[in-house]
This record gives sequence, C-alpha cells and structure tokens, in this order.
Amino acid sequence: MKAAVVIFPGSNRERDVCAALKRASGLEPALIWHGESELPAADLIVLPGGFAYGDYLRCGAMAAHSPIMREVKARAQKGVPVLGICNGFQVLTEAGMLPGALLANRTLSFVCRDVYLRVENSQTLFTCGYEAGQTIRVPVAHGEGNYTADSATLDRLDGEGRVAFRYCDAGGELTDEGNFNGSARSIAGVFNETRTVLGMMPHPENVTDPLLGGTDGQGLFSGIVSALQ
Repeated sequence: MKAAVVIFPGSNRERDVCAALKRASGLEPALIWHGESELPAADLIVLPGGFAYGDYLRCGAMAAHSPIMREVKARAQKGVPVLGICNGFQVLTEAGMLPGALLANRTLSFVCRDVYLRVENSQTLFTCGYEAGQTIRVPVAHGEGNYTADSATLDRLDGEGRVAFRYCDAGGELTDEGNFNGSARSIAGVFNETRTVLGMMPHPENVTDPLLGGTDGQGLFSGIVSALQ
C-alpha cells in the first residue's frame, strides 16, 4: 500500500504518521509539500496534525487553499481514501470535504492527554480493524476540537452511520466528562458520504508502539492496510 502524507507549514505529526504507516505496511510513505500541485500515485492520502499556517486565521482555513488541496480533492472524488488527523480534520472541514466545523474547546484551553473513544462504525476501510462498540484509548492534543454542525447534519451523520468515533469514558459510556471538548453528540470523527474520507481529532498514530504507551491506534492503520491490499 502506497501512502502520501501532505506537509503544511506548521505540520508537526507527519513523521509520527509515517512511522505508524510503515509499521503497518512495511513501506515508507511519500512526504508531499503543500505547495506542490501534483501527487504521486497513492492508495491513501493523509493530512497530519499540527498547526498549519500557525492557525492564524481559523484552524485549517489557509491550508484548505494550498495548491496540493486541489489534487487531494480530485483524488478523493475518484475514490482515493483520505485521512485527516487533528489539524488535518480541520483542513478537511474547511475544504468542504467533510461537514461541520471545529470550534474552540469548551474550556477555552489546549488539552493534551489520553482520552477514550468508542468505535461507532467498524464497517469501513478505516475502522475495519476494530469492533463496533469497542473502546480504545488515544491521545488528543488540540485547542479547537469542539465538533459542531446543525441539527439536520448531525441527524444525517447518525442516520447514515457516518460517525466514526465518539468520546466516552473507560467503559464506553457517553458522559459529559468524557466529552471533554464539548463536541456535539460527543463526536470525535466523521466520514464523508462514501466513507472514503475520515476526519478525526485524536491521534491514533501516537499509540502504535508499546514504547509510546499503547497500541490502540494500530487497529486503524493495520485495518487500512488490510482493506487496501
């Protein structure tokens, strides 16, 4: 499986994603600078976490208009899977590739710690490495991860099985405390209509090695590799 990881000015998790993908596939992903206008042949495109353009306007707003995003959109329209993590999720919403928006955490503070996620839909190429209802522990590191959308959109996401993950407690229950950033309906990640684009705020790439404190994120990457081989 060939993967391409896009780097924006301010990206800081591209090496983490590359390590996770190589661990799962055995192949080194290609790193693509945001100013490029073309992508190499790839089975998967990843927009990593970080602070594209320093988050000076809105998180992801400037990156969404980088030259490479025209090609990312074109590939996505042809069915090439696209994964956006944290800042990458913000870029995908700003680019109109996913519904909704990411607002400031309800505490108005940056949060960096492990949280629990419940897998809502395991019938996708991104989540097939998990079981529906499974609880995993994954780190977050964001100040603007409060997912929001209008009620009709939220109903549609729920009705179409397009919620990938929800914030929860260790037992998988949806609680106010577990939903630390205040996201609508505790949503931590969503799919596009074809479930070939996934945006999520937590960082599964940072729990793919026991030396990093856990391996709960490995299911995402190994599942993707299995689905695309």
